[in-house]
Amino acid sequence: MENFEERINALYKLIEHYATLYYDQDEPEISDFEYDSLVKELKELEKNHPDLIRKDFLTHKVGGNVSELFAKVQHETPMLSLDNVFNNEELENFFHKIEREKDFNVKNFTCEMKIDGLAVSLIYEDGIFVKGATRGNGQIGEDVTANLNLIDAVPKKLIDAPKGRLEVRGEVLMTLERFRAVNKIREERGENPFANPRNAAAGTLRQSEKNNHVISERGLDIFLYYIVDAQKFGITRQSDALKWLDAHGLPVQKAWKFCETLSDVEKFISKWQSEREKLNYVTDGAVIKLDDLTQWQEIGATSHAPKWAVAYKYPPEEAKTKILEIQISVGRTGVLTPVAVLAPVRLAGTLVQKASLHNADEIARKDIRVGDLAKVRKAAEIIPEVIEVDKSARTGSEKIFKMPEHCPVCNSEVIKIPGEVAYRCMNRASCPAQLKESIKYFASRDGMNIKGLGNTLSASLIKAGKVKNLSDIYKLKLEDLIGLEWTKLQKEDKTTIRRVKETMADSIMTEIEKSKSRPFVNLITALGISDVGKHVAGLLVEHFGNIDSMINADENEIASIEGVGPVIARSIHEFFKTEANLNLINDFRSMGLKMSSDVATVSENRFENKIFVFTGTLSSMTREEAGEKVKNLGGKVSNSISKKTSYLVAGDKTGSKLIKAEKFGVKILNEQEFLDMVK
Repeated sequence: MENFEERINALYKLIEHYATLYYDQDEPEISDFEYDSLVKELKELEKNHPDLIRKDFLTHKVGGNVSELFAKVQHETPMLSLDNVFNNEELENFFHKIEREKDFNVKNFTCEMKIDGLAVSLIYEDGIFVKGATRGNGQIGEDVTANLNLIDAVPKKLIDAPKGRLEVRGEVLMTLERFRAVNKIREERGENPFANPRNAAAGTLRQSEKNNHVISERGLDIFLYYIVDAQKFGITRQSDALKWLDAHGLPVQKAWKFCETLSDVEKFISKWQSEREKLNYVTDGAVIKLDDLTQWQEIGATSHAPKWAVAYKYPPEEAKTKILEIQISVGRTGVLTPVAVLAPVRLAGTLVQKASLHNADEIARKDIRVGDLAKVRKAAEIIPEVIEVDKSARTGSEKIFKMPEHCPVCNSEVIKIPGEVAYRCMNRASCPAQLKESIKYFASRDGMNIKGLGNTLSASLIKAGKVKNLSDIYKLKLEDLIGLEWTKLQKEDKTTIRRVKETMADSIMTEIEKSKSRPFVNLITALGISDVGKHVAGLLVEHFGNIDSMINADENEIASIEGVGPVIARSIHEFFKTEANLNLINDFRSMGLKMSSDVATVSENRFENKIFVFTGTLSSMTREEAGEKVKNLGGKVSNSISKKTSYLVAGDKTGSKLIKAEKFGVKILNEQEFLDMVK
């Protein structure tokens, strides 16, 4: 008995530790499968030793704690979790238990893929989105209405809007495509990458109001799957509920199916276990629900999970292979990322030959050495990662890895900035590895918006010696572009290379010339300073007004700007201290790029205390340029509609902001009316 008690108490401590990291800090230490296995072991012990059960323990509750950052929301209907099964026998036993207890035949199921995201509740009044909350502890969640409003995929007004109150539930998620992009940016900034899309989504959605601009930047998504009190809308089956959600404009995943028998259910589970890598989001299993909603009420629920549904969890696919060498990849901001070169191994349907090791601290923590036998899996079902190495298999020939002192691409000095985990090549101006990514970023829409200057053409320009730093873009001539490779198409074994022709070259030269008139804030964004995106660039421009004030500012002044802080301030200050970067700015100055914002005279400060929001596409300028005009006349620009909004400027193809503006009685302007105001 003592051994059982010791094991139960040890499991309580372990599970509580891992759950706190997962739910409250969005920083998991172990995989979902490993966590579920611990919970399963604990439940088996509790079943056999009920006198040792702690009724207050989190395995008898739902979710995590409620953050103090947000107002609390009491769920009228509890948001429950799901019990898990891990094989077909356990699945059949789950539903046979219902048959025994309720004395009816179990048939007709709705099968849905289990989305690995953050559970949320959305409330609509007469079809208008009015409130959103996280699951929290199941009874009380966090009010994240403002943050959900920043997610484009959350409908703000429903199609064929149902009357009265509607509550729907689902998962906020980050697609694999966005997850890769976000982690690439984080690694370039010297930040630790997110462990998986679920934690990336949770950490993003639970941002404070001060930092919630990252929600729009990271591009969260949402899928809905549950209607609270669906019967009042005439819905009696879960399969019909999913169709109803879709018909009213509420996003529903396509990977679901109505199944008549448990045999059909098992076929669905098997099909998606082998095909889930085709989905653009992470799923770690399937959710099996009885289709008849009237049976849900009869069967009921425990304190933490319904008895009419269960999650079938897939085991993670892992493999062992040898680490042949560790290479260094240099990113846009100079961050050196170690990459393990592996003996080829098939994993989740693809051949894996490389895995990111993230940073030197991660290598040291796992004690990874060249020559080790490593256990590898695909994190988020797509990104190969080294879980651990088999130290017992070492022969003594393995080599300890050390980060290089010089950049492997340009041989410049590598430094480790205090407070960062990353090592950086400081040759920002002319390191070829950084330059290719820098050109791409410089020419992007948020930067100087030079259409046609993409990844392949940038590489071609560097290879041809035409561009050695960013200012060389403005020294290009028509003949420099003609004949360069600008795209490569791969179809089966055939490679087709397309080259720049005169018409395209002329178009790119026109775009380069046009970019000189882009607003000052776009230049600051385009410089690619670590941690400085479009939002922070706007804060800097608003505070300093011109480039010289920025260059001459000390670190404390930069850090004092609300929304910047000491870490970002250090990056900005370091950037403007570097001679090569100052030379680059002087080159831009001589070429006619804007070095200050357009300052309005005091008599024109007519938008003081006015807040503008833009929606849709403007024909005469970008929304960023329109926003600059507002700021130059003393006004403010916001990304979201509220009762404090003064004007909504609506272009073509408007979104949900127009609906919300009408609801709040906000003055709506078309593009011409806005142009008349700013003349």
